[in-house]
Parts: sequence; C-alpha cells; structure tokens
Amino acid sequence: MALGTPRFDAGRSCLDLLATAHPGERIGTAEELAAWVVAAGLVPPGTGPVPADAGWVARFRELRWHTERLLRASRAPADSLDRVNRAAGAAAPPAVRAVARQNGPLVGELAEPPTAAALLSLLARDAIDLLTDPLARAAVRECASDGCSLLYLDTSRGRRRRWCSSEVCGNRERVARHRRRVALAQS
Repeated sequence: MALGTPRFDAGRSCLDLLATAHPGERIGTAEELAAWVVAAGLVPPGTGPVPADAGWVARFRELRWHTERLLRASRAPADSLDRVNRAAGAAAPPAVRAVARQNGPLVGELAEPPTAAALLSLLARDAIDLLTDPLARAAVRECASDGCSLLYLDTSRGRRRRWCSSEVCGNRERVARHRRRVALAQS
C-alpha cells in the first residue's frame, strides 16, 4: 500500500484483508503489510513499528485466500475451513492494556509487540464470527460495479447499498449511466 493510498473500509477486518488484493496487491512487502496492520486498526493508534517480515506477508496472503474462498463458496471448502480455524486458535489476539497518559485520557497500547500468529488469530476469529452469524453473513455483498469484486458488509438503511464505495465505483457507474443517456439522446 503506497503512502497516501486510502484504505478501503469493508466493515469487518477480515473483509478489509480481502480488499488488500484489489485492484492490485497491496501487501506485497513487509513494509506494506505493517502499514496496513496499523491503518486497519488491528493495533491501537500510536503503536510503534509492527515487526513484520517476508514470512508474515505469505501467511497473511494465505489467510486472505482461504477467507475469501469461504465467503464466496456455497459450501465451505474443508481445507480452507481447517486453515482459518487453525489460525484462529494458533495464538491469542494481541493483548491491549489501558495506560494513563499524563494529564490526558486513558489510551490503549499493546502489552507487547504483536506476532504474526496473534494478528492472524484476530483476523481469523473475525472471519469465523462473520461466517457463523447468519445476519452478518447475509449482509455481505459484492460490489455491483463492472470490474470490481470487492466484498463489503452492507449496513446501509434498507440494505440497498450497491457499491463498495459510492465515491469511487458508485461515481464511475453514475458517470457511465449519464454518458449512455446522453449518447441515446444524441442518436
């Protein structure tokens, strides 16, 4: 994820992980992964550098692949289900503690630097929560824009959201629709 590249907020951290593959790979390096972990809120704001390495990248991408398979399949592929379950139980999610700042409010901070297994556990547990909650699972949508396959959690009123982002895909679709109307009116 290049600096200045906005992070897509899909409504759940496991769905945010899926978005790191669109429109191209956004966690291809340890630095990109570390930046995404912070931007996605997997660690408290102000957390120092995340000690990611190339091994982390492969593990996060593998979890992303298995999670997407589970979300898109009508029946859960056994190997993907096993991988996500194992990631969820491999370690406890990162421990957060409340710390009093001088003359300020309490803030959250990590008890110790996060491990790949702890962060993967956090994402896998979120995926399991989403997959096993019928109401949340029913709210997962795929963007209706041509060429966009992002999944997001539709929490809109009336569950009528059509695009992953109204500002990007929605605007693109509205412009295309307008151009079609203008072209029809001119012919």
